[in-house]
Amino acid sequence: MSNEHVIEESPMGEGIGKAGTAVKEGVVSSLKGINEIEAEIVSLVRNTVSNTLRATGSVANEAVTITRDVVKGAIQATEEVGTGLILSTKSVAKGVVMGVSDVGGDVVTVASQTVKGAVKGAAEVGADVAMVARRAVDGVIEATKEVGGNVEDVAKVAVGGAIEAAGTIGNTAVKAVKDMLVGVVEGVKEVAGAALPKPRPAVTGARKEATAPKAGVSEKNPENEG
Repeated sequence: MSNEHVIEESPMGEGIGKAGTAVKEGVVSSLKGINEIEAEIVSLVRNTVSNTLRATGSVANEAVTITRDVVKGAIQATEEVGTGLILSTKSVAKGVVMGVSDVGGDVVTVASQTVKGAVKGAAEVGADVAMVARRAVDGVIEATKEVGGNVEDVAKVAVGGAIEAAGTIGNTAVKAVKDMLVGVVEGVKEVAGAALPKPRPAVTGARKEATAPKAGVSEKNPENEG
């Protein structure tokens, strides 16, 4: 009888296995689609920013203004669609920095402005400010690496810009953004200490404990003698 039970349960096990495989394949294809969409947004923003700056002929003066307009446009787009701000923020931020870099603009200044604009825009439309800040910082750092810029400087101003923008929203936003960005700056040399001081581990009394027994080493116990 036990063999019959095993045979009956086998097709069900296979069905569950197939369901898992189907979901896995569906998720993989969806994620590939997301990656393609993100690449398209990066390309669109990069080309728009670089072409506009070339047309104005004044990179230094216009870069910040164009950055503000582009970020605002991206936020308005997600408002119309009703979703996608968190998803698109990284791609938009990356595209802005790469576009400015293409025409020899100041990547550091634009990185700060991009993150500030994203954080303030997120607050205005009621999106998750901390998540948007995280995605924006990720985007500008990733772009800076790709264009060979100073990643440390960009990370510092991006994190600083996010916290500054959050400060205009309120203390809760500041805390949420700080908590979210502590993990972002890890791995970027010296940035964590400069931008977000990490709590130091408590000092233990291990050294004192190690030397304490020496005081009684030479003492003899009279009761043990004889």
